[in-house]
Amino acid sequence: MSERHTALRSMHDLGLAAWFGGSLMGAFGVNGAAAKISDTSQRLPVASAGWARWTPVNAAAIGAHLAGAVGELVTESPRMATQAGVGRASAVKTALTVGALAVTGYSRLLGMRLEKAGGPSVQGTTEPNAQTPSHVAKSQRQLKMLQWTIPALTGALIVVTAYMGEQQRPGQVFRGILGRAQGLAGSPMKMSRLAAMGSAKRH
Repeated sequence: MSERHTALRSMHDLGLAAWFGGSLMGAFGVNGAAAKISDTSQRLPVASAGWARWTPVNAAAIGAHLAGAVGELVTESPRMATQAGVGRASAVKTALTVGALAVTGYSRLLGMRLEKAGGPSVQGTTEPNAQTPSHVAKSQRQLKMLQWTIPALTGALIVVTAYMGEQQRPGQVFRGILGRAQGLAGSPMKMSRLAAMGSAKRH
């Protein structure tokens, strides 16, 4: 079987890049530009329209990333079993992915609530003013925190992915396999030592 998985890696990396870049650009660009509109009642509808247009693209990017990630998980499963550290890194990556998905989904839910709010007067997309209805202001404050959580989590995913790429270097693979072998060999020895110590105490 070929050791190349270019399609899977491309889906994984391009999807993650769009997920990270889109969330960061939206927080800075879409929300920032909407806050510059002079009519305070148009700021939220304009930002909501921008995010609504991005949502299908973002969903496709996330889907591509997940498909690539699952494919890589399957193809890299032998290394997870034989190379120390790969399984731990994979678990961290999975946790970050689940967290990013949850935050992205809830952020979109908040965005849909703001879309349905119409055109209330606001300071910005995620900043209410004195005239903003309380239920709208609540969703805005939640969204303000989450809009930075998404790029933080997806950025961390990029870092973990880079780290896992380094683990595939021949020297890292050799040391990881050696470390796993030593750990497996050391376990029976430790148990025999403990058994010997227990026997000595009984006598």
